[in-house]
Amino acid sequence: MAAQSTYLGLVPPAPKRKKKAALLLGIGVDSDGHKRLTTGSNFALIGGTEETHQAMTEKAIKINEKLAAKGKRLEDVSREEFEDIAQSVGLRRQDGAKEN
Repeated sequence: MAAQSTYLGLVPPAPKRKKKAALLLGIGVDSDGHKRLTTGSNFALIGGTEETHQAMTEKAIKINEKLAAKGKRLEDVSREEFEDIAQSVGLRRQDGAKEN
């Protein structure tokens, strides 16, 4: 009977794929003297008057609801799809905004 030999070699680990990350960042430039910060799993909202901050919060929540309805996460949608969703909740691109 022939002897069996086993070779235990080191297999290099599979290359790690970078995990995509995306964050909605809202900055309210108006102020009433209060400091406001609201965060969620994929958004951070800073500043603004109570009214502005509340509007930013509502829009961030609506965007996340629309993403969930599509079964997607923020980092999964294309720029065009995000812009469609943002427009559907009442956001609009500012004139002069860069398109990367």
